[in-house]
Amino acid sequence: MVGEVRGNRSMQSVTRLLQRLWVHITSVRRWQLGAFLVLMVITSFAEVLSIGALLPFLTVLTAPEQISSIPIANALISALGFSGPANVLLLVTTAFGVAVVLAGAMRLLLLWANTKLSFAIGADLSMSIYERTLYQPYQVHLSRNSSEVVNAIATKTSSVITTLLMVLNLVSSAVMLTVILSALIFISPLVAFSALGGFGLIYLVVILLTRTRRIEDSQRMAQESTKVIRLLQEGLGGIRDVLLDGTQALHCQIYRQADTSLRSAQGRSLFVSQSPRYGVEALGMVLIATLAYYLTQQSGGVGTALPVLGALALGAQRLLPVLQQAYASWSTIQSGVATLADAIDLLEQPLPPIVERTSTQTIPFKNFIRLNQLSFRYGWHLPWVLNDINLEIVKGSRIGLIGTTGGGKSTLLDIVMGLLPPTQGTFEIDGHPLSARNMRAWQGHIAHVPQSIFLSDSSIEENIAFGVPKHQMDRELVRQAARQAQIAEVIESWPMHYQTMVGERGVRLSGGQRQRIGIARALYKQADVIIFDEATSALDGETELAVMQAIEGLSQDLTLIIVAHRLSTLKKCTIILDLSEGRIKRVGSYQDIVNHPIGAHP
Repeated sequence: MVGEVRGNRSMQSVTRLLQRLWVHITSVRRWQLGAFLVLMVITSFAEVLSIGALLPFLTVLTAPEQISSIPIANALISALGFSGPANVLLLVTTAFGVAVVLAGAMRLLLLWANTKLSFAIGADLSMSIYERTLYQPYQVHLSRNSSEVVNAIATKTSSVITTLLMVLNLVSSAVMLTVILSALIFISPLVAFSALGGFGLIYLVVILLTRTRRIEDSQRMAQESTKVIRLLQEGLGGIRDVLLDGTQALHCQIYRQADTSLRSAQGRSLFVSQSPRYGVEALGMVLIATLAYYLTQQSGGVGTALPVLGALALGAQRLLPVLQQAYASWSTIQSGVATLADAIDLLEQPLPPIVERTSTQTIPFKNFIRLNQLSFRYGWHLPWVLNDINLEIVKGSRIGLIGTTGGGKSTLLDIVMGLLPPTQGTFEIDGHPLSARNMRAWQGHIAHVPQSIFLSDSSIEENIAFGVPKHQMDRELVRQAARQAQIAEVIESWPMHYQTMVGERGVRLSGGQRQRIGIARALYKQADVIIFDEATSALDGETELAVMQAIEGLSQDLTLIIVAHRLSTLKKCTIILDLSEGRIKRVGSYQDIVNHPIGAHP
């Protein structure tokens, strides 16, 4: 389960996490990352060019006669045929301006490429997480808290994008730092190393002092972000009870505690990543002032010192932001380790073999469904939910299922629908055992009408043809399904007919209308096995009667399995099973069950 071992995972090295993440980056994105690395190197040299162009520019401004001491500048001036101070100044000024504009343009291009590539990779990974999560077996979904998965997909994927941005920033900063430092060493080795040592010491002290706090905040942000999503789902999902019980204040208090803890951790992380720059900037100014004093005391005075000071000032102006960007990127990566680990765990979910195949194996259903000595439990250490079930369902029959709560009815339905594999025994379709290879083919035969119908906030026709793209929808089949479900007359009495919006979770419809739309959805699917899982238990007697009439009027070719609390609901069933304590206690027709309450064991 996501988050179970978060504490241990957060201690994993960033390098190890990035290695795991690299596996899930497509070959196209890897090629783009290589191109991005080349762009970083080019941008770094553009920065050096702007720094290098400043030295001859300041030299010409303060001491034009010294320009001849710069071999490259002297050779270029001679080659271009320039003469006279004014022409030389114009040439050097133009060259400096072009170098600065080029460096700025390259940095802007690097920023654009960084952002675009990071978010493109993030979109790929988000889709991969969503796909892998949807394809997980039903039993995996039962073991998870949905808020953890929703948070991982909606929020923690953003953390992956942020981490990618920071990694690219860190690599970019390292390349630029190396090239800029090389240029500064060329101008003044002593000052360059003094600056790097002084600036680096500040960042090193901050890193050592905040390491433990960063780990704690990383874990807290991962934990509390999931908790916040869970609290939102619980509060809004149970809004009727919240309003009825007047517990708004309690929910707000619990939410405030989780949200405050999350925001505090985020704030500390941001402060730690941004704060060193102010101390480094102050140190940089002191260093330049000290150097200025030292150089002015040497022979040549201010005129000789000014070009060197200008070049070093521009170099520091480039160096300090790069150092801060490198540190901030590293700090942000460290703060997101736990969240990144959660997202990578979801990326590493295995995909079933069916995803790799272009077509699924077909499985016919013409005669019967058979369960042979079938038993099931959710884990080896848990009790049996179903025990030694033997059952044959003939195609076209109406099977009623009753029993005590917790007796195994829902689990039996999940096995029939291919959502859970039997722990022991076999489940056969026309004598063919159900397996992972043909499970999806069998599920194509099945439609499910639960007690609570999920309706999206869209039109009636979109809900009946649920899961079908609008441009592929068969509207005539939608209307036919509605007529069979005895809901067409009601829909067509509304002003917008099948374009009527149902509202979030179908709040604008009555319970009976929602159930009949659920039946219409099952019929639109053209399944030959329809399972009604207590589909009428929440309805009043009159509405239940109307829905059951719709069910009873369905084609005799359909196989129906109907779970109900009230025995009277199953009057028209071919056979009724009483499933209690994981075993079939009674079996017979409606009259058999009514007249012989004790019944006989099958």
